[in-house]
Amino acid sequence: MASLKQFIRNVRSAKTIADERAVIQKESAAIRASFREESHDSNIRRNNVAKLLYLFTLGERTHFGQIECLKLLASHRFADKRLGYLGTMLLLDENQEVLTLVTNSLKNDLNHSNQYIVGLALCALGNIASIEMSRDLFPEVENLMSTANPYIRRKAAICAMRICRKVPDLHEHFLEKAKTLLGDRNHGVLLCGLTFATDLCEAEEEEEEGPEGVIEMFRPLAGGLVRALKGLTTSGYAPEHDVSGITDPFLQVKILRFLRVLARGDAATSEMINDILAQVATNTDSSKNVGNAILYEAVLTILDIEADSGLRVLGVNILGKFLSNKDNNIRYVALNTLNKVVAIEPNAVQRHRNTILECLRDPDISIRRRALDLSFMLINEDNVRVLIRELLAFLEVADNEFKPSMTTQIGIAADRFAPNKRWHMDTILRVLKLAGNYVKEQILSSFVRLIATTPELQAYAVRKLYSSLKEDISQEGLTLAATWSIGEYADSLLQGGQFEEEELAKEVRESDIVDLFTNILNSTYATQTVIEYITTAIMKLTVRMSDPAQIERLRLFLTSRTSDLSVEIQQRAVEYTNLFGYDQIRRGVLERMPPPEIREEQRVFGAPAKKRQSKVLRSKPTKVSKPAEHDLLLDLVGGSDEPVTSPSSTGGNTADLLADILGGDSGMSSPAPTQNPMGSNNGLMDMFSSNGGSPAPQPAQQPSSASMDLLGGGMGASAPSPSISPAPVSASTPAHTAMNKNGLVLTLQVQRSGNNAQILARFRNDSNFDRFTNVGLQAAVPKSQRLQLSGISKADLESGEEATQTLRIAAVTGSLPAKLRLRLRVTSAQDTAAPVTDQVDWSEL
Repeated sequence: MASLKQFIRNVRSAKTIADERAVIQKESAAIRASFREESHDSNIRRNNVAKLLYLFTLGERTHFGQIECLKLLASHRFADKRLGYLGTMLLLDENQEVLTLVTNSLKNDLNHSNQYIVGLALCALGNIASIEMSRDLFPEVENLMSTANPYIRRKAAICAMRICRKVPDLHEHFLEKAKTLLGDRNHGVLLCGLTFATDLCEAEEEEEEGPEGVIEMFRPLAGGLVRALKGLTTSGYAPEHDVSGITDPFLQVKILRFLRVLARGDAATSEMINDILAQVATNTDSSKNVGNAILYEAVLTILDIEADSGLRVLGVNILGKFLSNKDNNIRYVALNTLNKVVAIEPNAVQRHRNTILECLRDPDISIRRRALDLSFMLINEDNVRVLIRELLAFLEVADNEFKPSMTTQIGIAADRFAPNKRWHMDTILRVLKLAGNYVKEQILSSFVRLIATTPELQAYAVRKLYSSLKEDISQEGLTLAATWSIGEYADSLLQGGQFEEEELAKEVRESDIVDLFTNILNSTYATQTVIEYITTAIMKLTVRMSDPAQIERLRLFLTSRTSDLSVEIQQRAVEYTNLFGYDQIRRGVLERMPPPEIREEQRVFGAPAKKRQSKVLRSKPTKVSKPAEHDLLLDLVGGSDEPVTSPSSTGGNTADLLADILGGDSGMSSPAPTQNPMGSNNGLMDMFSSNGGSPAPQPAQQPSSASMDLLGGGMGASAPSPSISPAPVSASTPAHTAMNKNGLVLTLQVQRSGNNAQILARFRNDSNFDRFTNVGLQAAVPKSQRLQLSGISKADLESGEEATQTLRIAAVTGSLPAKLRLRLRVTSAQDTAAPVTDQVDWSEL
């Protein structure tokens, strides 16, 4: 067998992965064979274990060498024990049963006369100790903490920390020993003792045991630690502890951290350490990295204890000085800390506002991100104009990954701190012009609500939006806001008027508006959402314009969309086209929408690293081409709000077609006949028309008949199948979660009545900030059952909103089974993403 060095050379000299694999497999086989020979030569065993450790670093399987490591532990040679303990720590962990065999070896070595063997045992126990080993060996560790040898004392302190983490009940045995270590004059022992004591105190804080605990026991030692820290900061050159001209910076950092734990929430201790903190903050050399480390720890301590305001300002100024450092790491740490400090000392952080804004231009993306988060936290009523102006300048050149969060946070900041509504309107418009494709619908909704609730600025807003849209139609957010505003307030746009801005003083003709919409529709930027908005805006323009030629152009456009591939656009176009036959109703339906209701909600915004919540005003969705307008239409017409039932296909091979689409389960029956109110998705039957079977209705027929029923007074829904009698679902019926994905939750409530059952499906948007559109449910049942599926109550769900849909099931023959089975297909689109379809097989519990 080759030596370890030769084995490493062979592996490194392999030219291909196959050659390397061959070398490793050959050597692994040789190691296994050597283990089977039971050689008593410790040199061979040590060589084999060393090779195993190298294989472990390569990610190879090395479990077969665990027993050999234990054999090395039993050796009397130090070299064998050292390699054996190293292999034990690497190849074994606390969950393996073979570790119980190590306990006896550890017990013997902890009582060994050689300090280095004792150190090996303490190091291994501190890395792999299990609960059982901790209980068995803690007396030996406790005794070693009192030994006269500083080498053993410091290792025993770290080992005791592991034991106390594994078995918190044992910390009582080590408290007095830990207090003794904190008075030790040896720097290494004091450093390990501080680490152990800090861990004990922080564990108590997490458990919230109360003030009369570990921290209270250590607080009397704060005075001695202050003197020790003062001695370190004022002492001269000490060669054994000097690092870049600073005496033992590691010990200084540990003392500062422990003092922070002791003084947190205690005014007396905080007062005691205020002077030494000020001395450290002013006398530590910041030209070297070790000095910056001490200063950073001192700042954290200042900001975490009951320090006076002057000391806090000193701490913030140190962080501000870090921002001018050339080292990116130091600037990042400073920005990250200031994000936490700004809520405590906002005025002190405001003094460094210019430096923070300069970091927005830093080449390092992580620094730009942290500076951006901090800039938003600095915004208040006094500086909102200055900061928003700088942030808008940054938005113009920012990477695309910054734009979604920036547009959202600028919108929220403007909503909270705007000095006046004119400034607020101009700011959001500027955001729409710079990054309209990244603006979330909540910000658009807030902007539309602002326009709707500010009558004195509606003419200004619509003319400004019209001018901006003529300049640039590539920003979807700008297009949507302008389209909605033009549709609502076109009369104000056509009236003209004189404004301060030159581009708003020009006269706008009716043909200009129609031409603008035509250009958008013929461009590559006409997404489905844009077309939906323009379709509704065009319908509103028919009652706001007076030129018959332009009205005819608008009517022809609506007629051309009655066979659109999009069911939503097609249905709206058919409804709007039919409204031309009812002029009185049309003018009443298309009047200006009332200002939307304002409600408060929790909105999450902030840095990806840490989300912050803020209450802001927000309006309900203002997308008028969605099913919400259907309710308004029903109110104005005076019809019933019963859903309109669409005809269903009952072809003989529908079950096979459904099986092809939903996964090939031949046990599922034909799709449910869907009662489809306006705005719901009803495309399931259209999916089967290409495969033969019963002909599906033409795309334009169903919306057209629904519109005629709606406008002609025939509002009643067709009767459900006689075999399915509705069984109302009570509120107390338990709900079963069928799907929970990306914030969209679907629950089912089942209510049985004889051979019938009614299932209430509830869709809930549990996300914090996202919006789901075109939510729809399709279902299939076994052939022995008959299913009737009503339309969903609401296809678009804002954060926290719910929608319901009813499924009625009846047994065709016999009775319903004890457990219902459904195959569900859920369709939804999150924000502006493409629609996603999820298939779920659900069984009743």
